[in-house]
Amino acid sequence: MSDARKIRGARTRASFRGCLLGGAVGDALGAPVEFKTLAEIRAEFGPAGLRDYAMAYGRLGAVTDDTQMTLFTAEALLRAEHLRHRIPEAKVGEVAWHAYLRWLETQGDVVQRRGIPDEEGWLVRMRDLHAVRGPGETCLSALRKGRMGTPEVAINDSKGCGGVMRIAPVGFAPGQPFRIGCELAAITHGHPTGWLSAGYLAQLVHDVADGASLDEGAVRALDVLRRHPGHEETASAVERALWLSRAPRGSAADVESLGEGWVAEEALAIGLYAALAAESFEHGVLLAVNHGGDSDSTGAIAGSLLGVALGELSIPRRWLTRLELRDVIEQVADDLHRHYGAGSLPCDGGQCGSWARYPPS
Repeated sequence: MSDARKIRGARTRASFRGCLLGGAVGDALGAPVEFKTLAEIRAEFGPAGLRDYAMAYGRLGAVTDDTQMTLFTAEALLRAEHLRHRIPEAKVGEVAWHAYLRWLETQGDVVQRRGIPDEEGWLVRMRDLHAVRGPGETCLSALRKGRMGTPEVAINDSKGCGGVMRIAPVGFAPGQPFRIGCELAAITHGHPTGWLSAGYLAQLVHDVADGASLDEGAVRALDVLRRHPGHEETASAVERALWLSRAPRGSAADVESLGEGWVAEEALAIGLYAALAAESFEHGVLLAVNHGGDSDSTGAIAGSLLGVALGELSIPRRWLTRLELRDVIEQVADDLHRHYGAGSLPCDGGQCGSWARYPPS
């Protein structure tokens, strides 16, 4: 049994950093091989496939839209937290919609924001976050519509993985992580599988952060998933990932049997399988990216899960050293921990150190 299946978290700073940094590392590892077949990956990198960062977007360790949108998800959680001190009934979904519109601005689009007053905050001012890194067309087109999708009023019929790949930070927030994960994914992805997969991932991160093993959390989150109408497609993918992970060592053949990862339930299943079958953080994320398909998204999901389970120190130093936006990712993780970690203190009356980075709007 891998360490990731046994180690129990306790909302430590290391688990918060591990989740966000691990997701970004998985994203950066998968970026150079996204769109390649497994045969092409092995032809380029050898029989074992990709083993380290390769050039993508003109550098080593480059992250994609997966990490960019994950950071804006975290921003939304913190801004909503601050906003509730002024407007107790404020909805995180509306705050997240505005956060994703700010991300859209970083990609060269500007859509008029409606509803609550808006202040920029710090992420949108980070010039490195304005790099265009293969943004998903579904996310772009949904946000350009100028209205917010919800589970009840679908913005489209997409179940692409763009909803689930950005949702891991939701697992750290209190309340109902499954529901919030669904709501935030449904802003851009209207098919139930597109947002139920995100709800599952948020619930799993939440349970592991609270002390469950990955095994226990995966089963608990599956129980929550099954209570929701339309769960069958996502539940079937999760069940197959759980069954395959019982083998002694993960294989590329098992990964490819779960799909290519372009749609939500496949990306979730591959990331979950790789995390459960992992012998270490390194083994798990490399397993998650060496397949034909959406390797950056599956790597990001596996990296987030392994990071929250194993902590920051499990991530090879050589990957952290070259990781793009590392300082920003660490700051966001620390801000999440300040609010939601073990021993966190309430952030009242604007006295919190993160207030200026996440204005209450």
